[in-house]
Amino acid sequence: MKQYRLTAWPDLRAPFQRTAYRRILNDMSQRYVTLSELAGTSGLRRRDVRQFVDMLCDRGMVGERKADAPSRLAALLPMLRLRRPALLDPTPHF
Repeated sequence: MKQYRLTAWPDLRAPFQRTAYRRILNDMSQRYVTLSELAGTSGLRRRDVRQFVDMLCDRGMVGERKADAPSRLAALLPMLRLRRPALLDPTPHF
């Protein structure tokens, strides 16, 4: 899976002057994102997002990199909130 990031802001033609496409450009200007992420945040179909990103790539306005697969541990981290045991808590409880 690839991630994409905008390297230059394009002048948009009439069909691409909708809010959804501007949202895609904004997301891509902030960080590397996948097509699935762009489709989810823009509300467009994945096919439309793919065509838009391909057009930007053809113009040389997008950087690409291979997306690393998220590790299983990274997915579990929010659930593994480590807490200090109550017996070792240094704050006094009066």
